[in-house]
Amino acid sequence: MSHPVSPLAPKTITALPAVAGVRFATYAAGIRYQGRTDLMVAEMAPGTTVGGVFTKSLTASAPVDLCRENRKKGAARVLVVNAGNANAFTGKKGVAAVKTTVDAAVATFNCAPSEVFVSSTGTIGVPLPAEKIAAALPEAKKALSGDKASDAAHAIMTTDTFAKTATRTATIDGVNVTIIGFCKGAGMIAPDMATMLAYFFTDAKIDAPTAQYLAASAAEKSFNCMTVDSDTSTSDTLLLFATGQAKHAVVGHPHDPRLADFKAKLTDMMIELAKLVARDGEGASKFIEVKVTGAEHDKAAHRIAMSIANSPLVKTAVAGEDANWGRIVMAVGKSGERVDRDKLAIKIGGVDVARDGEAVPGYDETPVVAHMKGQEIVFEVNIGLGFGAATVWTCDFTHGYIDINGSYRT
Repeated sequence: MSHPVSPLAPKTITALPAVAGVRFATYAAGIRYQGRTDLMVAEMAPGTTVGGVFTKSLTASAPVDLCRENRKKGAARVLVVNAGNANAFTGKKGVAAVKTTVDAAVATFNCAPSEVFVSSTGTIGVPLPAEKIAAALPEAKKALSGDKASDAAHAIMTTDTFAKTATRTATIDGVNVTIIGFCKGAGMIAPDMATMLAYFFTDAKIDAPTAQYLAASAAEKSFNCMTVDSDTSTSDTLLLFATGQAKHAVVGHPHDPRLADFKAKLTDMMIELAKLVARDGEGASKFIEVKVTGAEHDKAAHRIAMSIANSPLVKTAVAGEDANWGRIVMAVGKSGERVDRDKLAIKIGGVDVARDGEAVPGYDETPVVAHMKGQEIVFEVNIGLGFGAATVWTCDFTHGYIDINGSYRT
């Protein structure tokens, strides 16, 4: 079932340029959806390195188990992703489906099993018809092209209402390198070490341990600072592939100063994509930024910010354009972090609403009400205890979220 494009969607979708050493193809395999592509394949040049982070869910899917194991080897040649079926909680059938996909990729692309990465997204608990993927791979190989990354971003969508893409150019040793990325996700979103499904490709020459560090550190500052509904997926996967085709000396240490620009650009584009996921939250009508300062330390600030961002009462108040700052107070208090009620200060849209444990004297709700009627909502909370700070992004809860998730399987 298709859904109207989110009112928070960007005016244009970023077109992704070609990256030396990687080609993409999409295919309508009919895994669940009809009349659209639901399979994407990426083939990388020999010597491509990989880093990745994955869900911490204890009910992780068979594809996640495979990617987590193969990532340790640090080499990649093929990525296969299907939409419509998560191949999660499918027992031995799920493991067999992954093996069928890997075997077909090995035969089609003449690579090692450890160089194949597989992801699945969609309904949990339904056996994956992997034979459809295996049959599609030879056809997909014929269609491989360096300029189809944007098509790949569309093929992995489920309840997403728009494709989420980003690109940057960074410099290493004075040489320009390209980074592209795309992700999918709109519901069951509370990343824990990674995101729903997210893939990044660069022609930079980076060894595997460095790629791993870059993927993990950038995810921590971006996708792990975003939530839609507090539910961590069984399939969360983020992978960074470096094809090594750029003409610069290999970077073999994560703290090499030559990486500074690349690291900044990668983190920046991950933040852009994380915000796009929040903007495409199922049924969302408002984008919310929560800024917490004055906590005991940064982790405490992050936990408090996520408590606010995940609160159904806060999110429904935003949906109803209700300037009910008492719900923010509630969410701070339930975070589990140390707070002092009488040192707490809250701003909404830059307007002081509460300070020193009570409403600001002479508080005029008029400008706050006006802010709540907009699409971009900002909450600022100062805990008043230390120097810890964090910013997270989320969206409101509308009846649309219930409509989408109440009928997801049907």
